[in-house]
Amino acid sequence: MTLHKGYRNKTRKRHKKNCRARGLGSIEKYLEDYNINDKVDIITDPSQHKRGMPHRRYHGKTGVIIGVRGRCYEVAVKLGNSTKVLIIGKEHLRLNPISIKT
Repeated sequence: MTLHKGYRNKTRKRHKKNCRARGLGSIEKYLEDYNINDKVDIITDPSQHKRGMPHRRYHGKTGVIIGVRGRCYEVAVKLGNSTKVLIIGKEHLRLNPISIKT
């Protein structure tokens, strides 16, 4: 059988949720709004598949919100020597704890 290279290939550990955290979880992450120039961490939520889920290579990265597009946010992420602009749903974002203190 040939090796398939799908969008969620090799994400078994990365997209695994805690057994007590199954389902949608807290409603607060769906109601939270972000501002331009906020630093956010990209943590993919595996329970939301097609609502702005980023590729697995961006899981755990930190970016800056540069705009809003519909119900998603435009996030600039540094990857190697280039800067990528991603369109990510708010359920896959968290405020960076370092930027909250300052």
